[in-house]
Amino acid sequence: MSKRKFYKTVITLEVLSEEPLEDVPLEYIVQQCDEGDFSGDWNITESQELTGKEMAQALVGQRSEPEFFNLDEDGNDLDAAEPGENP
Repeated sequence: MSKRKFYKTVITLEVLSEEPLEDVPLEYIVQQCDEGDFSGDWNITESQELTGKEMAQALVGQRSEPEFFNLDEDGNDLDAAEPGENP
């Protein structure tokens, strides 16, 4: 198991607009809150430390891969060198 620390933070964004927001990219929403016609407010609703295994599972849950943080599916650190190669 990886000895590194990982963190999961959930941020809630509340947007006020004159029309519904459906299938709108987050980047567009943020831009409209900063410079456009939306009013927005955010807060951190959850923050927790995760183990390597929990992070690997969380990455899969986001349709990503554990390798994003150099982990295998069990939360172990991947070595920089492949077996049989010099590091």
